[in-house]
Order: sequence, then C-alpha cells, then structure tokens
Amino acid sequence: MKFVDEAYIDISAGDGGAGCVSFRHEKYKEFGGPNGGDGGRGGHVFAVADENLNTLVDYRFSRRHDAKRGEHGMGSDMFGAAGDDITLKMPVGTIISDAETGEVLFELLKPGEVITIAKGGDGGFGNMRFKSAINRAPRQKTPGWPGEKRELKLELKVLADVGLLGMPNAGKSTLITAISNARPRIADYPFTTLHPNLGVVRVGPEQSFVVADLPGLIEGASDGAGLGHLFLRHLQRTRLLLHVVDMAPFDDAVDTVAQAKAIVNELKKYDPALYAKPRWLVLNKLDMVPKEEREALVKDFVKRFKWKGPVFEISALTREGCEPLIKTVFKHISAQQKKEQAPEVIDPRFVVEAEAAPDAAQ
Repeated sequence: MKFVDEAYIDISAGDGGAGCVSFRHEKYKEFGGPNGGDGGRGGHVFAVADENLNTLVDYRFSRRHDAKRGEHGMGSDMFGAAGDDITLKMPVGTIISDAETGEVLFELLKPGEVITIAKGGDGGFGNMRFKSAINRAPRQKTPGWPGEKRELKLELKVLADVGLLGMPNAGKSTLITAISNARPRIADYPFTTLHPNLGVVRVGPEQSFVVADLPGLIEGASDGAGLGHLFLRHLQRTRLLLHVVDMAPFDDAVDTVAQAKAIVNELKKYDPALYAKPRWLVLNKLDMVPKEEREALVKDFVKRFKWKGPVFEISALTREGCEPLIKTVFKHISAQQKKEQAPEVIDPRFVVEAEAAPDAAQ
C-alpha cells in the first residue's frame, strides 16, 4: 500500500430540515389548531482514531465527504428524522487543521478517540411552536440551519517513543528488525526505506517502547535532495532520537564524520525544536571492523565529531551491543514518562489564601 502522510479533504455536515406549516383537519374538530412538526437535525461528521490504519491514502483519492441533511417536518405533529452521520477513520497521530489558515483544529492521539469535526445544522421550527393565546393559527415556520462546511488538511505524524535518524544504508532498518517486531524491506542500495516503519521493542513483561525507522537523509535534503526532509515530521513527537552511523562504508573515501554533521545540519534547518531533542549516537556495523581497530576508530570519530553525549557501539546484524542499548533507552523513556505524569506541585501559600477568601468576603 502506498504511504501517504498528507491529504486535503472537503467536508460538509448536513443541513437541518425545514419546519412545516400544517393544521389539524379532523371530523368534528373545526378548529384543530396547528400541527406542523420541526425539521430534523442534519448529520454530523465525526473522525475516529483507528489503530489499524497507518496511512492517509484513503483520503488522497476521496476528497469530498458529505453528511445527509435532516428531513423536513410534517403535519400531524411529526418531526423530521435526523440526517445520517458519517464517521471518517484516520490513523492515530493525525493532525486536522484548517486548509486555508493552517490553524490546528484537532489531534487524534489515542486509539478509539472520537471527535466531531463538523456539526449538522439544527432543524427548523414548525408552526406548532408558534401557537400562543393570541396566535391560535400561526403560519410561521423557520428553515433549517445550515451544517458546517470545512476545507481541512490532514497530516499524519506517527506516534513513537524513539526515532532512528541517519544516512541511507546506515543500518536503521536492520536495527529496527533486530530489536523489534517490525520487518521493513532491507537491501544493499540507498533509499530502501521509502516510508516510516514502526516497531514495538519488548524489554520485559509489560515493558516496551515504540521505535520509528525513517527514510535516510542526505546533505541537501532541505533543498529536495534524495527523498527530502518532510519525513522528519514523524520525529517531532518522539522522546529520543538515535543517530545511527555506518562505521564501515563500502567506499573508503567516505568521510563518516562529514556525513554525520550533514545529518545534524539538516535536522537543525528543518526544526530547531527537533534539533534540541535528546539525541544519542549509535555507531553501527562494527562487526565489519577488525576488533583491534575498533577502539581507535570510535575514539577518532567521537573526537572529530566533537560529541559529548551517550555513545553506543553496536552491530545490528549480529545484535552485538543491542541489548544494553534497548535497556538504556527504556530507562530513559520511563523516566521521561514519569516526569510527564507527575502531579503538579501546588504552593501551599495559595491554598491557604484560597481557603481564607470566603471568610474575608463575609
């Protein structure tokens, strides 16, 4: 299936049905009075987060979505039926924004979450609503209210705890295969990964985190080189970035430090907030480097790269070093989650003042 992470749609909630002007005509009831019913409500448009979807491809070729209008009111006190609602299924992580202004309207962050993205119009009043002591035979009615109409932009940002960042063929897909249940396509040519892949890493019983593998970046991605850098949007919700570096490139003339710096520069150009996220260095493919040369190679790289953060030496192919990496990542993710879930500390001085306020008023 083609991966699509951006789409534009036009939605229209149903208009409300019009009210009815009608009078009761029954034998032996000369002045039966008004009995025109109200119109029915127009159908709403809902969006639901479906964890079984991972792309917006359904909306690339199906742009228009209209809910049914409400039925008109009828005589004999009969109200019109409400229009049928429609529900649009979207992947978890979808951002819904106004296509014209760019204002973010809704975000679907939890599986099964349902939001109303367009409300149907209310039905109009029938003439039975206007009956009064001085208006026994009203002929007034109101039309139905129009439903909301919107032009929306849908943008998918995958929900993952950890994002893999690196040049093409750095071994990101091999790494996510080694540590998780994901099975992306792996080959010995650049840009094998054409869209994000998600994998769940099991650390222990009820201990896991989600990792995202993105298409490789190259220098000049911000200017459209390679696959561009738009896929970096999928890293904006992660808690940690793992910068994967190929320490045994096929071409000996390749400067791995220059490549790593190019990745960091592209990250900074795309989004300073993303650049500021916690980022760890993962030096991959060390199984292809003679053991006696590994230590010197790693030290030289770290020194030239001027790196002061955490460094992990691994081989995704043989899983060497992968276990310590995922355990350390899990500890970091767990610590961040606890910070996010920690209750807000309230200054007791404000509590005392709030309790004393009613007494002061008396």
